[in-house]
Amino acid sequence: MSTAPFPAERGGALIVVDVQNDFCEGGALGVDGGARVARRIHDDLLERYPVIAATRDWHIDPGAHFSATPDFMDSWPAHCRARTAGADFHPNLRLPRRVPVFSKGAYSAAYSGFEAHDPDGASLAEWLAAHEIDTVDVVGIATDYCVRATAFDALSAGLTVRVLADYTAGVARESTAAALAEFAAAGITVA
Repeated sequence: MSTAPFPAERGGALIVVDVQNDFCEGGALGVDGGARVARRIHDDLLERYPVIAATRDWHIDPGAHFSATPDFMDSWPAHCRARTAGADFHPNLRLPRRVPVFSKGAYSAAYSGFEAHDPDGASLAEWLAAHEIDTVDVVGIATDYCVRATAFDALSAGLTVRVLADYTAGVARESTAAALAEFAAAGITVA
């Protein structure tokens, strides 16, 4: 399978999912390989895509999503609190100014980038439609949670979806392998 980006003339875009300090090593919910993925996305992909969007967790009061006794399925330790260093993009990923940032989860769990909005209130789906995007490559953290949810919502929105697995990091080996298998079974290309 090719790892080259979809050509711009085909309406392709890159979606960078939640490459934030709290999801990289040393963060509140650090994922092994997160910092490496941040660097690889920056070094290998950002110059290859004319259209890029980034998502981030941006929690203010997400209710039961935060827990002192998390189950690590529906509840988690506090992470990516709005306007904190943990919510910042990892320093290995330096996004160009032209890249819009879509924030999600202010008052809810919000795993999918399709639950996110830009500062003007436009959803990611609306932004992609306005840019006549019909094909997306999805990268970021975590393969088995927010990347998974974003990829499936992109597919549900009628987009052609490819997950660039080498540019993602997962929480656990088993759930990451399961997510990759689910992608393939659903018609999402895993490259």
